[in-house]
Amino acid sequence: MEEQARGPYQKLTRPEASDAVTSLGWRLVLGELRTEVVTGSLVLAADVAARAAAVPGAEGHLRLDVRADRVMLALQSAAAGWVTERDAELARLISILVDDLRLTTVSSAGGVDGDGEGGRTVQVVEIGIDALDAGAIRPFWRAVLGYADEPGRSGPWDGLIDPLGQGPAVWFQRMDAPRPQRNRIHFDVSVPYDEAESRLRAALAAGGRLIYDTEAPAFWVLADAEGNEACITTWQGRDS
Repeated sequence: MEEQARGPYQKLTRPEASDAVTSLGWRLVLGELRTEVVTGSLVLAADVAARAAAVPGAEGHLRLDVRADRVMLALQSAAAGWVTERDAELARLISILVDDLRLTTVSSAGGVDGDGEGGRTVQVVEIGIDALDAGAIRPFWRAVLGYADEPGRSGPWDGLIDPLGQGPAVWFQRMDAPRPQRNRIHFDVSVPYDEAESRLRAALAAGGRLIYDTEAPAFWVLADAEGNEACITTWQGRDS
């Protein structure tokens, strides 16, 4: 029996998605393909954004964030809530378009040095909240932040998102017992797989401590000098 051909909306595995776009200057970060184009001006950034949005089939896949000197782009199939073959193809088409303008799709504008200075990589920040009963606190966080349910996910342990895409997503981490005198809210910083170690080194050089790395490179748990925690995460190590 012949193997069935993959369709344009076939979900990609994490390694497949990463391999498809890394050479183009895009990175897989938390279920999205991300890149940025440094333009040097708002006018040119807006022009790049308009041209990218006009690529056939971009609707329902492409998100844009236009800033004073750059445009940040993210690709994900909204209907699937994940990266598909179509997203990888759109990344290729947009990179060609950008190259024609003598610009470049890049995942890091200069990199991050050992002191944490310099340009920053594309990334996604989430807030994790420890909870004994997420159903009891989720409505509060939904209301106070003005957030919304993820499409099709409204259960007591499901995360919350900013409907305008401006703020970090919130997710709830299950606890089995109270943890007095310990922070119960932490940041998850999802970075490109090939930038994680430099970010880790920068955080340690800035006074951080490594708390847990057993599940690296999926995530490392760090803490500041007073024990407040943050995680650096990547897509690697998450596929069985």
